[in-house]
Amino acid sequence: MNTSQTKKTAVRVAVIDSDPLRFLGFCALLSPESDFELQSVPLTEMAMHQDVHIGLLGSPSGGNVLDALITLKTLCPGLDVIVTGCNIDDSAILKVIAAGAKGCIDETVSATELVQAIRIVQAGSVWAPRRVLARLVEQAYLSSEHGRSVGRPLTSREKQVLAMLVSGCSNKEIAAPLGIEERTVKAHMAKLMRKAGVLNRVMLGVHAITHSLVASRDN
Repeated sequence: MNTSQTKKTAVRVAVIDSDPLRFLGFCALLSPESDFELQSVPLTEMAMHQDVHIGLLGSPSGGNVLDALITLKTLCPGLDVIVTGCNIDDSAILKVIAAGAKGCIDETVSATELVQAIRIVQAGSVWAPRRVLARLVEQAYLSSEHGRSVGRPLTSREKQVLAMLVSGCSNKEIAAPLGIEERTVKAHMAKLMRKAGVLNRVMLGVHAITHSLVASRDN
């Protein structure tokens, strides 16, 4: 009898907040996910937790979430951050995404949607309301009309990564057929964003299309 089971790779999630009740709330919501490992970590101690995959960042007590995000990205540049809060307006969501957050979610959502947001960000994509992503794409398109194209030539591997990004692939889906690791894909993405002068993968995709850096899928 085959009793072997495939063990999921642990997803280490840090709840970055000083309120212990919020941590307990997240633990209760995410407890059915056996591969999620939650820990409560103060913002000032995040530099000592470089093994964390996802950071759930709430509004700090008496502080500004955007300032906290900038501090967090300075301490942990490679950390994927999801900003959480209540009644976050579209303008605030746009600001945190532009500042480097990979997602923004209202704390009143269902456990199913919270889990989906974490898994999508872990896979290398961005999570935000569709209307906000549409505005972000529109802003990137308008700025690209007067912006610069990639100043330095792309390597053949960068072109492959960029084409797969535009096709909607996650980092994992890019890594597998190219025979490289996800962290290598992330490194390529970071270099491509620097070359294009954009802040995140959504803007990078729009930039690639508007500057004809990848072949049209209609060709």
